[in-house]
Amino acid sequence: MKILFITATRIGDAVLSTGVVADFAARYPDARFTIACGVPPAPLFETMPNLDRLIVTEKKRFHSHWIALWSVVALKRWDIICDLRGSAIARLLWARRRMVGVHRDETIHRVRELAVLTGLPSPPEPTLWLADTDRAAAKSLLPETGPILAIGPTANWGGKQWPADRFAKLVKQATAPDGILPGAAVAVLGAGSERKMAQPVLEALPTAQRVDLMGQPLRVAAACIRLANFYVGNDSGLMHIAAAAGTPTLGLFGPSSETRYGPWGEHCAAVRTPEAFKEIVMADGFDYTSQRSLMESLTVDSAYAALEKLYASVKNTSERGTT
Repeated sequence: MKILFITATRIGDAVLSTGVVADFAARYPDARFTIACGVPPAPLFETMPNLDRLIVTEKKRFHSHWIALWSVVALKRWDIICDLRGSAIARLLWARRRMVGVHRDETIHRVRELAVLTGLPSPPEPTLWLADTDRAAAKSLLPETGPILAIGPTANWGGKQWPADRFAKLVKQATAPDGILPGAAVAVLGAGSERKMAQPVLEALPTAQRVDLMGQPLRVAAACIRLANFYVGNDSGLMHIAAAAGTPTLGLFGPSSETRYGPWGEHCAAVRTPEAFKEIVMADGFDYTSQRSLMESLTVDSAYAALEKLYASVKNTSERGTT
């Protein structure tokens, strides 16, 4: 069986789609996959089982990247084409079965929507395929003992970025002697190009406590997050990776929808600004091109209360599992 899976150009959306691939692989264990995705999320698919080919697409003028993709896959006969981008390619190729992501429901989570789009009986849980080398690299980068708090203080848009001083205060409170993770090391993650955004947070942390993981390869970063006790971060691809890794994850939201894109998983939670998503993006003067933070009304107290609540739920689940 040959399956063509066309997914997102951004890391977060691609992570959310991995559950569909995992479900197909479980249903059709002999299937061979061709994955088409953007450059940033490509490493997440390199190590998936039953991968025949990974096609990395870069956006080009006049949508010519779609023509380039079509020229690569046009001569094959596909058993299943799942096109989550909703392009015309799925309709122009030979396939026994097609799934085209043209439906969009802002009232439900993207993972639930993927179940609807692909006809799956339950929401497909996002997953990660990490190599032994990724796990080994993560172990070499992190302290051998003690708790670890991983944070993602960056975002692909300044509007979604919680102010750096708030992150520093939250970390200080969480790792204080009376905090939820007393004395924890703090792993700071983000793309190498985002170092300037994260620098104020890095500088606010004591050297002995700080673990600078900015710019680590994506799967190594994912393996590091998997070893952490908790993850706190802005709405970003790393937040979705943390949730898929099974690490208790708190997502921080303002000008994006936690209903649609909150971290997905058993031990995941979201906290947002007092203003709802639509109140922010539909307000007079809203400018998507501005890099000014639209998260300033989210207080440290509110974020820490949400983190404490998440910690309590994880602790309670762990205690139930041992009784």
